Amino acid sequence: MEKPNLLNNRYQLQEPLGKGGMAVVYRAHDMMLDRLVAVKVLREDFSGDPDFQKRFHQEAKSAANLSHPNIVTMHDFGLDNGQLFLVMEYVPGTDLKTLIKQRNRFSPEEALPLLIQACAGIGYAHRAGLVHCDVKPQNMLVTPDMRLKVADFGIARALSTIHPNEQIDMVWGSPQYLSPEQASGAAPSPASDVYSLGITMYEMLTGLLPFQADTDQEFFRLHVEEEPPLLSEKIPDISPTLEQVLTKILSKEPSKRYRTADQLGRVLLNFGKAKSAPAVAVNPAAVPGANKSPSGEPAIALIPSQKSDWASIGLGLVALVAVLGLIPFWMWIYFVYNPPIR
Repeated sequence: MEKPNLLNNRYQLQEPLGKGGMAVVYRAHDMMLDRLVAVKVLREDFSGDPDFQKRFHQEAKSAANLSHPNIVTMHDFGLDNGQLFLVMEYVPGTDLKTLIKQRNRFSPEEALPLLIQACAGIGYAHRAGLVHCDVKPQNMLVTPDMRLKVADFGIARALSTIHPNEQIDMVWGSPQYLSPEQASGAAPSPASDVYSLGITMYEMLTGLLPFQADTDQEFFRLHVEEEPPLLSEKIPDISPTLEQVLTKILSKEPSKRYRTADQLGRVLLNFGKAKSAPAVAVNPAAVPGANKSPSGEPAIALIPSQKSDWASIGLGLVALVAVLGLIPFWMWIYFVYNPPIR
């Protein structure tokens, strides 16, 4: 794609920040507001399709309504010299995929805060009726102080326009991170984004993708038919609870996963709290009356540690002594009004 110099007489393009199969992203100077922005310039064969222009414009308007600290803000949309472009917030730092390559893998303590931020941003979009459809570490930007922002909601599809039995001709998303239903050509849902978050989580913790293939078609087949290797096969000392959570996220059937990114975020947050609190995380199914999330999914149950709470014990003893001390008083009252018959 040949680099244009100026878009819409406003955006002066500088060096490229990244390139994908659909577009090139440039750092640019917004001359009207005198600020740095990121500009995504779409491929010319996409830009020249009137139907695509209309569909993409509608999706861009939906994405522009998203305002959340964990979502890259979209500023503008346009068509100049036959090229569609999006103008977005410029986020200093790098993408999560690059960080994974640099670090090889993340510990759970390092990975969970980033994943929880991703869930917060994507969950906000789910509540607004949008599915991202292309969740992957390349679309997660991480600042030097480890704040994460989810990018590229430009291809998200409004849930209100998707019918349960709709089939799509074009598969949106990256084959390595695609949900089984998307790989089968079915309409995506928030649970599809949850699956892609699970693939990202697996890659962060192990440094490897759960499935390896040479072609897109083989990736599609693996997502639909094969179970990924267990985390414990790659990391023997991994928490069984965290492995159980990831197994649920990567369920082939969407109804067996966490329904939205918000729900997944709450589970990961509870897991993190359980790790840092003086309590033991257990399987909720093994605990009668285990707590559940508002949506009915089992949360991570907590049972108290063996350390005694001496303050509670002391208060209990004081209450017991107070109750026992009232017994003689009530006996005296009784005999005053009910003297024994002689």
